Order: sequence, then C-alpha cells, then structure tokens
Amino acid sequence: MLKRTHLRQFLALVEAGSFTRAAERLAITQPTLSAGIAELERLVGSPLFLRERRAVRLTEAGNRLLPSARAIEREFRSAESAARGTPAPRQPLRLGVVTSLPGALVTAIAARCATDQPLALTEGSDIDLRRRLAEHQLDAALTLLRGGENAEALIEEDYAMILPARHRLAGRSMLEPEELADEVMIARRSCEILGETSRYFTAHGIRPRFLLRSHNDERCLSLVAAGCGVTTGPRSLAMPGTIAVPLRGYDFVRRIGIVTAQGLDKSRTQQVADAVRDAVAAA
Repeated sequence: MLKRTHLRQFLALVEAGSFTRAAERLAITQPTLSAGIAELERLVGSPLFLRERRAVRLTEAGNRLLPSARAIEREFRSAESAARGTPAPRQPLRLGVVTSLPGALVTAIAARCATDQPLALTEGSDIDLRRRLAEHQLDAALTLLRGGENAEALIEEDYAMILPARHRLAGRSMLEPEELADEVMIARRSCEILGETSRYFTAHGIRPRFLLRSHNDERCLSLVAAGCGVTTGPRSLAMPGTIAVPLRGYDFVRRIGIVTAQGLDKSRTQQVADAVRDAVAAA
C-alpha cells in the first residue's frame, strides 16, 4: 500500500538530488531511505530514479509521478493545518536567478514579491540553473532564453563596453575596437558570451593586458568605476561611476525570461513575472 512516507521520501530525494542529502533532510539513515524508495518503485511497478555516481535523476515514470506526489503532499499539509485550526503554510517558489543579473534588480524583484509570493532564491550560471530545473531542485529560473524557447522575454538588452565615467572615450556614441588596444581589461568570468567576446577581440588583433579575471561582477564593476580598467557586459550592469558605450560589431543581445520546471503550475510564476516587469520599468 502506498503511504505518505513513500511520497515524502520520494520528494526529498528529488529535491536533494542524492540519497545522502535526502536522508539528512529526513533525519533517517541512508539504508532506510534506500529501502523506502525501493519499496515505492516496487509498488508503482517501475524505476523512478536513475542512480548515478554522485546524484540521482528522475526516470520518465518518476517525472510522471512528481506532480501528483507534490499535490498529495500539499493536501496532507492543508488537512493537518485545518485540523490544528491554523492556516496552511505557503510553500516558497524556489526561483533561480542568473548570476549576471544586477544585484539591485534581484533585490527589487524580491521586495516586490515579498508580500504575495514566498521566495527561495538561488543564483547560478544558466547551465547550472537549467540543471537544477531538470533535477527538480528549482521550480523556475529567471535566466537566458535560448533560440526557439517559448517564453516571454522580460528583459532584452544589448552588450557594450563599460568604461569609467571619466574615461577619455566615455562621451562617444560608438567605439571602434582598435581604440581599446591599450586599455587594461577586467574580465567578467560570469559573462554568458565570454567565448564570443574573446574571439571578437582576437579577430580585431587586440590582446589586452588583464588586471583581474573574476566571477564577482560587483568587484569587476567597482574596479571600473575606480578607473582601474574597462570591461564588457550587458548594459544593465553599468553602475554609478561607469558608463556603457556601444562597440562596433559587438552586436550581442541577451533575452531573459522565466523558465519553469516540468509540471509546475504556471500561475505560480505570474507574480514573479509581474515583479520583474515592475522592477525593470522602475530601473
């Protein structure tokens, strides 16, 4: 007979991504969890997980079970709350945000959602966020939209050179790549088009001296604002003390929207989408 314990163990393993972390979350031993999952798979008549060396992934049968398991668990929690006479707690939307989003924008989105939609934020690269979505560790991600992806672009912006506000070229409407040959560069390791940027400068015969290569965008932009070098990035990353200037032939554009996990009720992300629009409009 299928029991709630089976579903709770199943959901914990989905969210944790490994037997070790799921067992810790449930405060049980790993052999107990393994036995419970094995019994659940016997009851449903199909393997639910692909066991890999360091993680587990849902099978097709596991993906079919997941929406029902979550719905049943929500109903159990609602019934328990009703019996105690307390409101059922709202489960937070586990939202991933791509690392290169400006911190002020992420803060504004979270603040606008705070009163309506509980959030649990996770940051990472586009690749990392999509992996977490596939492994059901996230419900949705505010990340780069790929070609052919059927999602609304909530943010669309071009990439540019980001210069100190007092830089000799700061007043230009367009830069030529050759003008940057003697500039000290600061490389944003979090940049989604890092490879394309490298090829662009190489194609124009520019091999700059680098002051810093860092995944920390705030540190990179702070150095630019202090006049220590220049960098490239989406226009929204320009902070006080810096200015974004277009670079001829550097015609990259990024589109950012909400990508959801399989089986998620799309209405759960509507408030986040509205918050993003409001935050972008206010920026």
